[in-house]
Amino acid sequence: MRRFPTNIHNLLLIGLGFPIVGLNIWVLSQFFRYFEHLITILTIAALIAFLLNYPVKLLERVHFRRVPAIIGVLLITVTLLVILGVTVVPSAFDQTTELIKQIPEWLQASNDNINAWEEWGRGKGFPIDFDVLRTQINAKIDTQIQTVGAQVVGLAVGTLSSAIDALSIVVLSVYMLIYGDRLWLGIVALIPDRIGMPLSESLRLNFQNFFISQLILGTFMASTLTPTFFFLKVPFGLSFAIFIGASELIPFIGASLGIGLVTIVIMLKNFGLGISVLIASIVIQQVKDNLLAPRLMGEFIGLNPIGILICLLIGGQIAGLLGVIVAVPIAGTINGTIDLIRKQSHNASHPEFAGESIDSE
Repeated sequence: MRRFPTNIHNLLLIGLGFPIVGLNIWVLSQFFRYFEHLITILTIAALIAFLLNYPVKLLERVHFRRVPAIIGVLLITVTLLVILGVTVVPSAFDQTTELIKQIPEWLQASNDNINAWEEWGRGKGFPIDFDVLRTQINAKIDTQIQTVGAQVVGLAVGTLSSAIDALSIVVLSVYMLIYGDRLWLGIVALIPDRIGMPLSESLRLNFQNFFISQLILGTFMASTLTPTFFFLKVPFGLSFAIFIGASELIPFIGASLGIGLVTIVIMLKNFGLGISVLIASIVIQQVKDNLLAPRLMGEFIGLNPIGILICLLIGGQIAGLLGVIVAVPIAGTINGTIDLIRKQSHNASHPEFAGESIDSE
């Protein structure tokens, strides 16, 4: 008889919990859409400051003062960006622009390839019919021809807006790098110590380590795929390699999505070349996943793969691409904070084990 009210209580908690969680997700998505531009700029600036703070801390450990360390890191970062801007960016921009212009031609080539496959199938006695696919490709050709002109016209306005956003991000990143510690310590001070300190440590571990690892992995993919695509004589190979490397910022599934999209696009022009690109990309991805990624990322996220996929879906529902990028480190921060709080509570209730846990760490 005593279990009955307890079971009803648990069922009510579960039954009411899901609608409340769903309502909170909807509220967050509406809030993000209203302040989307501002939140995006602040988030990108915070991530840049978070990443640059890592080399600043390294310089501080070798007895540099913080301000000279920040200036040195900023000078090195600007130098690297200038080198990329002079060498890689112009070629990638030219290739991307030319690729956009050639999309109708590539779709037409795909249409011709489909006709050839259809004729081959009929010659072999296979009833192959690609009418639906051919209709969709023809519709895409008309759409692309109409939109390419509009994209070129809107490029100047978009460039001006992007330049203003980029300047805002740079200025905010510098200010966050200089004054961010004070701001964060002030925020943590408003939170109880039993939550604030674990949250601060978990946030640093997940965001800093996660994004540094993703940037290194993305750079590895782009730098290895570029000469590979050049060897395979892939058209616009630099742009495709950079796209796959950039897609690595989407946790765990980004590189696979990038490889899949690039393979499909290349298959429109040359099916055999698309297969070669797919095989080469998968080989390099396996080298990255089995040799490089375990050394960089380890197990600090501590999330189940199913939980990761759910986090990506929720992040995408709330904040689109930005939500997908930050969903996993946010979930890892929450998970890590809860684990640290539990460990503190266990050590407080069992002081005889506290020394052992500290020694084990």
